[in-house]
Amino acid sequence: MEEKIIIHEVGLRDGLQIEKEIVPFEKKLSWAEKLIESGIDIVQLGSFVNPVKVPQMADTDKLFKYFNENPDKKKNVILSGLVLNEKGLERGIDCGVDLFCMGVSASETHSQKNTGMSRRDALERIVAMGKKALSLNKQVQVSVQSAFGCGYEGNVPESVVYDFVKTFVDNGFKMISLADTAGHADPFKVERMFTHLSTLGKDLEFACHFHNTYGLGLTNCYAALKSGVKYFESAFGGLGGCPFTKLSGGNVSTDDLVHLLQRMSKRKDVLLEKIIELSKEAEEFFKREMESKIYKTGSIPS
Repeated sequence: MEEKIIIHEVGLRDGLQIEKEIVPFEKKLSWAEKLIESGIDIVQLGSFVNPVKVPQMADTDKLFKYFNENPDKKKNVILSGLVLNEKGLERGIDCGVDLFCMGVSASETHSQKNTGMSRRDALERIVAMGKKALSLNKQVQVSVQSAFGCGYEGNVPESVVYDFVKTFVDNGFKMISLADTAGHADPFKVERMFTHLSTLGKDLEFACHFHNTYGLGLTNCYAALKSGVKYFESAFGGLGGCPFTKLSGGNVSTDDLVHLLQRMSKRKDVLLEKIIELSKEAEEFFKREMESKIYKTGSIPS
């Protein structure tokens, strides 16, 4: 039996963190409910960061509490949250995060700009945080950011990425993501790296997170799919981008990703029209065209 592809929608976090216009709580709640209704598997509600530095994420705790206090609204979705430090982890535990996402950059420059720490110190910190979350029976996904290249440094040695992933595996982590923070990935590198990592253990589950900075996002998703990757992170409308990279590009669009999968006879259970509707709402709210293609054209008739 073919393994199910899991869609991890990160628009409410990665999609919004770079936006200057604050999305009100009620609007975020409406958008989250639409994503849940669409049949998406995992919805990332936000990140537990300093609300002064990232005011867009100031209501993350409130969003999680709402859904945990209203389980009928949550349905079967997994709610994930990004944590960067111990304080964020404590906040996430208190408000009921299902899946903790945490990562370290393979780029020294990006690590310093993103966390103020060296990549080795950040790795040590993330391992300790992840193990604490696992000890509380929480799901944990650890990631290597700038895994395919860095906007500041250019090439990132694959050996560094492999070393970090091995450290994660050696410390008991099973769900591991490679994030293309700068959008430097290409399908050949994607296939090569994930194929290599698959040799580290049969019980590992890999995720991918691509940015469409140079237009290769969906192509890289296809390469990851061919390489056995199970989890795909994307954002409605193609929103997003890392504020701590040199040239920021949006995420792979969930609309476009779902359309691709459905053209391949996968994930036909996901209600694509719900995601298209949401992307149109985002266009209206931000008063600009979204990066997604499918929300403009509609899907190809079957």
